Amino acid sequence: MGDALSSMSLSVDLLAMPVGAGSLEAYIQSAYQMPMLSEDQEVALARRLRDHEDLEAARALVLSHLRLVVSIARGYLGYGLPHADLIQEGNIGLMKAVKRFDPERGVRLVSFAMHWIKAEIHEYILKNWRLVKIATTKAQRKLFFNLRSLKQSLSTLGPDEVQAMAKQLSVKPEEVIEMETRLSGQDISLEPLSDDDDERYAPIAYLPADASFEPTAVLERIEYDRLQGDGLRTALDSLDPRSRAIVTRRWLAEEGEAATLHELAAEYGVSAERIRQIEAKALKNMRGALTA
Repeated sequence: MGDALSSMSLSVDLLAMPVGAGSLEAYIQSAYQMPMLSEDQEVALARRLRDHEDLEAARALVLSHLRLVVSIARGYLGYGLPHADLIQEGNIGLMKAVKRFDPERGVRLVSFAMHWIKAEIHEYILKNWRLVKIATTKAQRKLFFNLRSLKQSLSTLGPDEVQAMAKQLSVKPEEVIEMETRLSGQDISLEPLSDDDDERYAPIAYLPADASFEPTAVLERIEYDRLQGDGLRTALDSLDPRSRAIVTRRWLAEEGEAATLHELAAEYGVSAERIRQIEAKALKNMRGALTA
């Protein structure tokens, strides 16, 4: 069945894809010239497809309903997407409907197919109408596709209209306001689209950048982490045991537990000044090891 429907898809695609100037109009004319089926013919073809995977029966069912796709797709032209693409997506929905159609339910294919055709067109519009997806939940999708048709004018909705529309669509007034705002917005290119000086000041020129992701800052952070880890261990290993112990207890001890010069002087039996000299020399050697 899958291979048969793939072949059917190819046959319909060849009819639907424009190949020259005026071909979309020619396709639409051809779609309306396809013979319509009687109920008995439709049931017989659907049974042939179901029982025998008859590709010709599937093709006849699809071609006889191409005018339905054209009619439905025309209702979505207000979203600014190509008519031919809307028809093509609708044809995919029609083929899915034909595949799932049960002739024994007593429902005509035209009624059954409308849902599948609209579903495919809706999905196409939501994926392509904006770079940023604006309707992800079922309620948002319903609001998206009904808001435009329910608005009486192009002006912003008033408070009473918002309340009425929210009640009619079973959503919150805030959701109506938010969707109207998002529908009225436009995508803006981050980069300039031309060399025209008037268009050079694109968002990329004035949007603030996170300094932590600037290449130099990233490299500095990587180097800092390296020095804090392997580099520090290497530098400490370059010291003699007494110097390493003094640096560790003075600078690497837990907060509040660092040893004082006098404590270390008493422990090693030397003056505090001598401990300071050993510490200074050790730190100098460590800096040399870290930059090597």
